Amino acid sequence: MFISDALAASAPAISESTSLGANLVQLAFILIIFYVLLIRPQQKRVKEHIAMVNALKVGDRVLTNGGIYGRISKIEENELSLEIAPGVDIVMDRMSVSALVNSEKTKVSSKKDNKTKMKNKNKK
Repeated sequence: MFISDALAASAPAISESTSLGANLVQLAFILIIFYVLLIRPQQKRVKEHIAMVNALKVGDRVLTNGGIYGRISKIEENELSLEIAPGVDIVMDRMSVSALVNSEKTKVSSKKDNKTKMKNKNKK
């Protein structure tokens, strides 16, 4: 009674080529954004990790993906032996090393730096 019949307005004719071209441009833009923000940084991290794993040597202190700290005692082609406590060695895959932790040289230099800072502080 109070509601009148609404007549649907006809949609303006859009050419399919314009619509398809605009969609392809939008899709290409989204793919470029994904590449720049997601794919490229991940590839860079993977390359850095592989370079770090290939540069490992006996005596390096490392952190594994499982959160275990240890010192490398033996390196083979795809495996390494990690000393996690005196006399306790575990064998693991090289790629499961997540980070190289400060080596002895860094610790010694940082101790010297701390001593120098303390001496300078006491002089003031």
